[in-house]
Amino acid sequence: MNPVPVSSARTALRRIHTLIPMTGERLSPTPPLQDATLVLEGQQIVWVGLDRDLPAEMLDGAEVRDLSGHVVLPGLVNTHHHLYQTLTRCLAVDSGLFDWLKTLYPIWLNLTPEAAYDSAQLGLAELALSGCTTSSDHLYLYPNGVKLEDTIRAASDLGLRFHATRGSMSLGESQGGLPPDRAVEREDVILADSARLIDAFHDPAHLAMTRIALAPCSPFSVTGDLMRESAILAREKGVMLHTHLAETADEDAFCLSKFGLRPLDYAESLGWTGPDVWFAHGVHFSADDAVRMGACGCGVAHCPSSNMRLASGIAPTRQLLEAGVRVALGVDGSASNDGSHLLAEARQALLSSRVRGVPGQAPNVADALTAYDALWLATRGGAAVLNRADIGQLAPGFAADLIAVDLRDLGYSGARHDPVGALTLCAPPRVALNIVNGRVIVEGGELLGVELPALVERHDAHSRRMIGLA
Repeated sequence: MNPVPVSSARTALRRIHTLIPMTGERLSPTPPLQDATLVLEGQQIVWVGLDRDLPAEMLDGAEVRDLSGHVVLPGLVNTHHHLYQTLTRCLAVDSGLFDWLKTLYPIWLNLTPEAAYDSAQLGLAELALSGCTTSSDHLYLYPNGVKLEDTIRAASDLGLRFHATRGSMSLGESQGGLPPDRAVEREDVILADSARLIDAFHDPAHLAMTRIALAPCSPFSVTGDLMRESAILAREKGVMLHTHLAETADEDAFCLSKFGLRPLDYAESLGWTGPDVWFAHGVHFSADDAVRMGACGCGVAHCPSSNMRLASGIAPTRQLLEAGVRVALGVDGSASNDGSHLLAEARQALLSSRVRGVPGQAPNVADALTAYDALWLATRGGAAVLNRADIGQLAPGFAADLIAVDLRDLGYSGARHDPVGALTLCAPPRVALNIVNGRVIVEGGELLGVELPALVERHDAHSRRMIGLA
């Protein structure tokens, strides 16, 4: 079953209860529109406004959908994930990051190409149902013939916009790294495969569905030489760079002990700063780090659920934003989250930030997020971190990537007067409608294009085999 295409001519989404365009600036946004209409043509948005102002010619030959009672906003953007980890949820449930990784590395080495495909499709299905239209993925283990194209094919078959990162590990235990030696690759192999993947799959064009980035895993699993050479290759090829950084206090201690530098200083020494770089986590960035990253244009994928699950801490998200850092959301691996619900991650980002204070009443700006901030991170923030000028907003010329949530759902009863607050504070449901690049991916809260029961059965069988239960 394939995703259902929106009309090749035009589709008018009419009588929208509330349309949140996410245009303007974070601190001076365009207000939501009530009783609105949005018109799609092919892969792009061609008109947005109040229903009463809709030009009659916009309806010529158009398919009309009535979205009364729904709130519509841009599709959400997930900037950090490990899709294969959907296979190993709820393991080492009381461990911190390093012990958790040491428990799971041997299990992940049982990954196969079929399991990589099915786990990617299952994780992306979860994301689509939660409102995601664009996702990145960080695959850094390649045992048993696994290739990055296993995940690229899964995203293409489902219909999501996909930024696949060619992750890598080259620093095994015998060299002072964290992963077992059998989990790492030779650096010449990594760099050759990175070049191959960029040439084969990276699409820099407007509205591209697939892009590639290079992603050596972390300071404790790759060498400085690989970080440096990956940066050189990425810049020669015009692709982005991604890695984990400043996730835990243990990582700080590791970097100081091994390199004599804190994580950001170490990354900078290897050429890993600039607008083509985004880091996952950033829990332990200092105020000075934030200023430096804002000045150089680095991005950060904020992963609040994973950071709390692994007791890593709470990232200074508002401090980063106020310093001019591009900040987005990531659900992170589904073995440390242990889910892939991006709207729930926006809610978690909001709630975890409130531990620091009340918006507008905190002692300084580096404190709580507003409800609108949380949606900004999930949309505009994600577009900015991935260097996408074609997604994240509902405006003419932008991609036809959007979601609709039914405010008549029981979880929103009593909250319809404030749709922004409802989306970020109420228990997040499945979205009612998800359109990616002009194609309907979710309709009536049901995923199109995938036979979910069969996928779940295959996925669970892979999981049981890998964990040793089969």
